[in-house]
Amino acid sequence: MTTISHRAGPDSSSAPLETEPVHPAVTAADLSEALGLGANLLVGRYRVELGTGSWWWSDEVYAMHGWEPGEVEPGLDALRSRKHPDDRSRVVRAATEALRVGRPFACGHRIVDGHGRARSIVVTGQGRRDPNGRSAEIAGYVVDVSPIQREVLGREADRAVTRAFVNQAVVEQAKGAIMAVRGVDEEKATRLLVEAASAASVPVRLAAAQVADALTAAGGMDAAAEDALVSAFAAIHPVDRPRGHDPLLTRRRRRRRDDVD
Repeated sequence: MTTISHRAGPDSSSAPLETEPVHPAVTAADLSEALGLGANLLVGRYRVELGTGSWWWSDEVYAMHGWEPGEVEPGLDALRSRKHPDDRSRVVRAATEALRVGRPFACGHRIVDGHGRARSIVVTGQGRRDPNGRSAEIAGYVVDVSPIQREVLGREADRAVTRAFVNQAVVEQAKGAIMAVRGVDEEKATRLLVEAASAASVPVRLAAAQVADALTAAGGMDAAAEDALVSAFAAIHPVDRPRGHDPLLTRRRRRRRDDVD
């Protein structure tokens, strides 16, 4: 949508018409949805003067490392003291090169705050050059992304619990069918199902699902239920999985071909 404005001048009758784009107002909710804003993250800022070696941190950077503002002198020694032991020897080459030439960069690592809690942080930055073209300052942001990781882990845990309930439901369904057909208790039904799964070399959950499906296809618990159950047990089979690329197998095959040649 555009509006047409008439520019006034000495001779307004000959002034050209201009079109100016009109953008609708953006609400905070619209912006949040468009940017995918979710978990509220702690974001701090930092600045390093390369010539003097002086550092500046915002209060948030102190907080995520477990310090009060001004409690420690900002700098390399302070950062190294909070680095996670498993990340101390890791060198981020891309970020190091970006620091050297002044390009924007972003990298992540873990820290251990003053309470002994591991945090995952992302550091972004960009260099500023002096009049001679040399990098004079690095400035950027430090973001604590730990809440996102916890959220992801929580979703994975929920999915795992859901899968466990689904799997258990299938097993219970198959055991119930065996108990009804054979007139046995739960312990005996469980043993029969485990034995059938073991004979076919498949997991119990897979065997249970195949038994339940076979009995459903056979019409359920009618007069021929025993025959249907026997057929269901006999039909338990492994499920073929598509084989992905196996680098080790590929190398072995190539080596054998080279030996033959």
